[in-house]
Amino acid sequence: MLKYDPLACLPSSEELPDSDDTPVDNELQDLIPGLLKALLAMAWPERMDWFFGVDMGIYYDPDLPPIVPDGFLSLGVERFYDENLRPSYVLWEEKKLPLLVLEVVSQTYRGEYSTKKAEYARLGILYYVVYNPFRRRKPRLEVYKLVNNAYELRDGNPVWLPEIGLGIGIERGTYLGIPREWMYWYNQQGQRFLTLEEDKKLAQQEAQQAKQEAQLAQRRTQLLAERLRSLGIDPDLI
Repeated sequence: MLKYDPLACLPSSEELPDSDDTPVDNELQDLIPGLLKALLAMAWPERMDWFFGVDMGIYYDPDLPPIVPDGFLSLGVERFYDENLRPSYVLWEEKKLPLLVLEVVSQTYRGEYSTKKAEYARLGILYYVVYNPFRRRKPRLEVYKLVNNAYELRDGNPVWLPEIGLGIGIERGTYLGIPREWMYWYNQQGQRFLTLEEDKKLAQQEAQQAKQEAQLAQRRTQLLAERLRSLGIDPDLI
């Protein structure tokens, strides 16, 4: 008897559009997810079971257009699909919902606090993160967790995400030479992961400090030798 696989009849990721072709109207909508993706690659260099999509379509129904968050994280999937990478994220192929989706609010409101929030909850995505750089009185970062099919706001900055094993939060830093408030991943002790340029700068500072300490130690040795010689003592014989 011929076995019927309904998934075999669905379109593949190669056949589906890779985004909704909606241009971003705020550069942060690209830079912030890009930073989070780069930090993950540094935090999990050996792990091959995660994927972070940036402005990529998530297909959940073959008859509907994809949802396209600014960023999303999935665990338990292949990090690299093949040498051409993923054109899109197709749930009937991946068989894993993203654990977290990110939206960066622009000056053009796109339903981040209403329709998108409801859609992500309906799909069952565990964490919904919204960053609004234009807010002044309300928190710019909001992290929601799905509880009983509804999103509940989590307190704190950073917010620890136990299912992911990382925290997420905002603070001032430098990325691509731009000093401003950025979004970062954090360890369980609340320490944020450094960007590549910050890590290099820190290494340079530590190397410079070690060099200065070595020069100071050498100078002290020289002064001690001179003092001993003034007292008629040969330091080489000690």
